[in-house]
Amino acid sequence: MPNIRHTPAAPTHTLALAAGERIEAHRHDNHQIVYAGSGVLAVTTDAGTWFAPGTRAIWVPAGTVHAHRAYGHLDLHTLGLPVGDNPLRLDAPTVLAVGSLLRELILAYTRDPADDSPERHRLRAVLLDQLRASPQQPVQLPAPTDPRLAAACALLHDNPADPRTLAELGAHTHTGERTLSRLFRSELGMTFPQWRTQLRLYHALKMLADGTPVTAVAHRCGWSSTSAFIDVFRRAYGYTPGAHHRRG
Repeated sequence: MPNIRHTPAAPTHTLALAAGERIEAHRHDNHQIVYAGSGVLAVTTDAGTWFAPGTRAIWVPAGTVHAHRAYGHLDLHTLGLPVGDNPLRLDAPTVLAVGSLLRELILAYTRDPADDSPERHRLRAVLLDQLRASPQQPVQLPAPTDPRLAAACALLHDNPADPRTLAELGAHTHTGERTLSRLFRSELGMTFPQWRTQLRLYHALKMLADGTPVTAVAHRCGWSSTSAFIDVFRRAYGYTPGAHHRRG
């Protein structure tokens, strides 16, 4: 990531981003929590892309070079925390589940960053308590480095509905099926079917944020039926694609 901007203090504020708008690569000396009040947020580092709708937040550790991208109209809420405030002891970007209480705490705390009242300090303490209880969620697309794996992944990035098996992808990239399977596990930490599901969910979130109908999203992302897509989406994010449309 060239031209990395250094902003020592991670800001606590709200920011509206239009669909497709980006915040280019930068880093902070503090930890940061980023949350999408509406739309879908993607945070990219050299290690991959983390993405979050309204039921997820992304933890960005101090010093991590990262960039943001908005899908749909994004109400971005960011919360900076000193290096000593790491309630989950996380040293890598991580997606966290956001329940209704944590959501309201993030919205309230980022609304007026200049407020230094005792009430806001108490609000912050409760917010940190809720973060400690927040489960981590595997909502990430790791970035492959092996050129053989990168070539196979690129084919499906270009067309998430591509139905080719791992053996067929291997034949196209001149790589054995067993080699590709091993690379998915060793480099990306997941099986090929797990990675493909994450890829399809990632593209589905982007399409939904742009207003694409649910049935069209299911078809373009490779699900066998709209009901199958709705089931996978609900299990991944805790609500239906239709509800995602309404909250955006």
